[in-house]
This record gives sequence, structure tokens and C-alpha cells, in this order.
Amino acid sequence: VFHGLAAWSQMNTTRVVLLACGSFNPITNMHLRMFELARDHLEDTGQYRVVKGIISPVGDGYNKKGLIEASHRLEMARLATETSDWITVDSWESLQPEWVETCKVVRHHYNELLTSEQSKDDVDTVKFAKKRRVEENSFEGSSHHRKRGDPQLMLLCGADVLESFGVPNLWKPEDIAEIVGDYGVVCITRSGSDSLKFVHQSDALWKHRKNIHLVTEWVTNEISATHVRRALRRGRSVRYLLPDSVLYYIQQHELYSSESEQKNAGVILAPLQRYTS
Repeated sequence: VFHGLAAWSQMNTTRVVLLACGSFNPITNMHLRMFELARDHLEDTGQYRVVKGIISPVGDGYNKKGLIEASHRLEMARLATETSDWITVDSWESLQPEWVETCKVVRHHYNELLTSEQSKDDVDTVKFAKKRRVEENSFEGSSHHRKRGDPQLMLLCGADVLESFGVPNLWKPEDIAEIVGDYGVVCITRSGSDSLKFVHQSDALWKHRKNIHLVTEWVTNEISATHVRRALRRGRSVRYLLPDSVLYYIQQHELYSSESEQKNAGVILAPLQRYTS
């Protein structure tokens, strides 16, 4: 009976893949904790089963001040996830020559997900044709039609990202509607941010509030990559704020200095440049 119940509950839960986009400059233990917190929260509802986590570092074209090369940020993320059996790192976004809108990154990964689902039973020739079709459509409008049994992709973010939806010219309104309306967002809230109030005040977010999962982190953890970079510049210890393998990599390659923090200083952030013009 127990096995039957377990099988029934697995059939009636939606498989979820969590996607985190961001600078990861550098990746910290808090970035990794976000995945664990999101998985616990979603699976606790009894409606979801989290099967995979994807870390997608932003490309160099984002132009953020102090953003070091994507090759380093990718490698640090890979080192950080070596001990995880479900969180992976994907290089697609960071290898694009220009900055790619988060909405397109979400779309790309959802299409990849569907392709791998379809190809499980397909022969290689069919798989290739479908993959090519999916790729050809990936930059067109949303092709999001989830059938029963299909996995769901959700954007995993912190409260700062959710609240950045309100910053003029940082996001296209239709992108916000697609990400939240078609896919869903899991937001880990930090102390001092009132994400629920923010959702309530935004008509766009309120409309899709059922697709926004707010997760409160009770063991408050204020590690931020900005604080880590500042400590590194000042020669202070950052041990236990990030995995030892990442710290060793930073030391080995002498990353994060006063010079690197000035990278892209005075350059307009890619989305502001694109949407303001």
C-alpha cells in the first residue's frame, strides 16, 4: 500500500527545475542555500518535486561594475556545485556575445528541458529535428504550452531581483509577465525586505501571485557577493562565506582587487542601455 501511495503521489506532483540567473561574482554559500531552501519549500506543499537546479551566470556583456570575466565566474560556480547531486552550472548564457534578457534565458532552458523530455523515447534523427525546431523558435515569442506531466521551470531569485522588477527600464513589462505568468518565480526573502508588500503593490505581480512562491529564510544569512569582494579587496578572510574550493581558486588567480572593482565603471548597464534607447 505504501509503495502504491508513493507512486501515486509522484504521479500527482509536478517536476520542477529551478533556474538561477545572476552575476555570481563570486558565487557564495548563500547562492547555494537558496536552492536548498526553494526545494524544501516547494516539496513541502506536496504539489512539486524538484528534480534539478541550474546556475546560469550572466555574460560579460551585462556591463555591471566590478563584473569579472565569465570564464572565472563559471569555473567558480562549477567548483561550488561539485558536491551537489542536483545543482548544475550552465554556460549557454555566459557564452553569448551580447547580454541576453533573462526572459530569453528562461525560454532557452525550458526548450532544452522539453527537448530532453521528448528525446527520451525518440530515435536520434527525430530528436535532432525537434531540437533544431525548438532552437529556431527559442528567440521568437513565448512558445510556452505545458502539457500535463511536463516538467515546470521556475526562476529562482532573491528579494532584490523581485523588487528590481519595479526599476524603470531594467525589465520589459512583457518579459516580467512572461516569466511570472508562464513559468513562475521562487523568491527567497531576506530580512529587511517586504516582498509580499511589493507583490501587493504591483498590479503585474499581483495578477500572477499564485505563480510567485515567497520563501522566508529564518536562519538569516546576509552574505552578499558585494561584501565578499569588499573583504577580499581589503585582505580580510572570507572563509566559510564561500566553498573552500572557490576561495582557493580566487587566491590562485588573484581575483577581486581595487582594479577589478573599477571594471565597467561609468558604463551603462546593458538593460538600461537597451531599453532607454
